[in-house]
Amino acid sequence: MQNGFCLGKSMYLHKVDGPRIVTLPDGSVMSRSDLPPANTRRWVASRKAAVIHAIRGGLLSRDQAMERYALSHDELAEWENAVDSHGVAALRATALKKYRHP
Repeated sequence: MQNGFCLGKSMYLHKVDGPRIVTLPDGSVMSRSDLPPANTRRWVASRKAAVIHAIRGGLLSRDQAMERYALSHDELAEWENAVDSHGVAALRATALKKYRHP
């Protein structure tokens, strides 16, 4: 401390568009720290579900999600349709044949 001022480290919050925390319809709280890393390449069901929940909860827009995770419109739409039709379990890679329409 010098002249009554602290010279320690300061915490800074990064500027982000949109909310930092949202409450999901089931009452759970989701923050940006709950999102998968931007460089995710291995998409397990829980990570896909986190992205869908973030979009639907207003934490990310569809465009932000597609840009952040390098997803195509069709891929994201496929995830959303799977959740809408069969629930989060349909996001598992092993469930693709079971839930995919012929």
